[in-house]
Amino acid sequence: MALLCCSYLSPQDRKQEICTYAAQITGATLSYRAAPGASVEDLRLSRTVIRFGTFELDQDAGELRREGNKIRLQEQPLQILQILLEQPGKVILREELRKRVWPSDTFVDFDHGINNAIKRLREALGDTAEMPRYVETLPRRGYRFLHALATTIAERSIAVLPFLSLSADPENEIFADGMCEEIISSLAHLKNLQVTARTSSFAFKGKHVDLRVIGEQLNVRTVLEGSVRKSGNRLRITAQLVNAADGYHLWSETYDREMKDVFAIQEEIAKSIAQRLEVTLESEQRPLFRAGTDNLEAFKFYTQGRSLFFQRGLRLLPAVDYCKKAVTLDPKYALAWAALADAYNMVGFYGLARPEVCLPEAKEAAQQAIALDPSLAEAHTSLATSHLLYDWDRSSAEREFLRSLELQPRNSLARSWYGLFYLQWMAGRFEEGLAQASQAVQIDPLSAYARAMQAFTYLPVDVGKCLETAQQTLQIEPNHFLGHWAHLQALNLQDRFAEAAEVGESALKVSGRSGWMLASLARTYAQLGKRGDSEALYMELRWRSKREYVAPAVLAYAAYAAGEQDEAIRCGQEAHAIGDPTLIAAKYWPDFTELRKDPRFGEILIGRGWK
Repeated sequence: MALLCCSYLSPQDRKQEICTYAAQITGATLSYRAAPGASVEDLRLSRTVIRFGTFELDQDAGELRREGNKIRLQEQPLQILQILLEQPGKVILREELRKRVWPSDTFVDFDHGINNAIKRLREALGDTAEMPRYVETLPRRGYRFLHALATTIAERSIAVLPFLSLSADPENEIFADGMCEEIISSLAHLKNLQVTARTSSFAFKGKHVDLRVIGEQLNVRTVLEGSVRKSGNRLRITAQLVNAADGYHLWSETYDREMKDVFAIQEEIAKSIAQRLEVTLESEQRPLFRAGTDNLEAFKFYTQGRSLFFQRGLRLLPAVDYCKKAVTLDPKYALAWAALADAYNMVGFYGLARPEVCLPEAKEAAQQAIALDPSLAEAHTSLATSHLLYDWDRSSAEREFLRSLELQPRNSLARSWYGLFYLQWMAGRFEEGLAQASQAVQIDPLSAYARAMQAFTYLPVDVGKCLETAQQTLQIEPNHFLGHWAHLQALNLQDRFAEAAEVGESALKVSGRSGWMLASLARTYAQLGKRGDSEALYMELRWRSKREYVAPAVLAYAAYAAGEQDEAIRCGQEAHAIGDPTLIAAKYWPDFTELRKDPRFGEILIGRGWK
């Protein structure tokens, strides 16, 4: 049996392209060949270089090169290029460039200065204002970098692959996954180490993929892999740090301990990786791994709850139950409180329970998590979401999101939620929201969820890119509900209603006839002139609402699509009265475009704090 789901080539055998490296399990022991003399220096790049087209920008040297040849470029055009490359595809406002390139104590005609700098930059790139390939001008607003980037791999970067469970008990697999998630979380707090997010790492679970391919897809230089075997109260964990490019082992260790030592083992693994990659720890006294609990049963319940949370849909309900069990066993388990808050918030957001029931519980859990550990980034993300969905407190929500990202900049979930829920839906700051969601995809490139959230943020900015990104989502996960929904939305906005109807009909099956999908498809049918089909979907939602909770904002939208304007307004007023969290999309979401034209619905929006 192969140790993991990966195979890789050694330098000696690369010419024959034959995989000679394999770690084998013999009974309960592991044997593998370590590469002699492997050094972290072999993994390093001298600088971080951003490549686009035939150009490359060496950020450390401050040089622009084309095919290896240095291009003479003055300081200000070079600074502008660096700023544009920070967020490709995003409009950088002229005012931001003025503040960063021409500070207040600089005596210069700004308009002349920036126009001249952009002209020089375009000359260096062989670009034109009329048909831009690299730098686009948005009159009186700012500039946008257009070309796709190819960024070199960070010199210290790692993906933690799911550890292989060697026990027959299915709960051991969940335990092994939870342990990997905790190691990822611990390493992610190291500011000078780039760690692939959980979803992208776990995309390779159970798959036989060459490590070089994994390194390329996740844009990392090293991979941590291993196995977990439980037998009674004994635990054997084997871990190895491998160079993704050639399969060389940089570090490996086997731990034979009792179950009670699992948290100490995770700390040792995280510290060993940090030392091997020569990552500076902020403090030798502060533990790198913070389990948050010494109660193994609480840890198991937490990992089960978090696993269900990432699957979303109806699995959010048992996720709440498992997280509640975790905090019951250990009331001081901050991470479990944050997970409970997230689960409650999403139960409310997806309309699986009444908001009056679940959203107060979410906020209380988030506050408890922060009270226990103010430095826990996940807790601040949870509280930010509660401020949005429950309090409708915009300023507090943004403050908490920014605090979370300050504590853990590579938190893809926080960036996705901040980008779509707050920046776009609440604040109408579309370009900024897209930039945050795009960063989430960079952090978690194989996450269908992050990609779908990015697709939604493209809707008000670039419908074509929304469609393209939705299709990318479905390539990652063909049955991803949000990917289908974004696909439907983009086709609707392009007036491709017949295609949208086909997508929506397929999506109904994979979504379990989600209320939002029913409502969106009702709109599509109405646009196609299929009024009877639109009314049928609305009536299905009405019938369902008599036996289970259906978010009144969803009913409002479906009613309007079916031509029931008065009923739509009544449902909208009910949504406002109970604090339906799905109303956060009502101001800017395309589905509500027609409904927003009704002055009565405008009054509802004013009641929610929008002008």
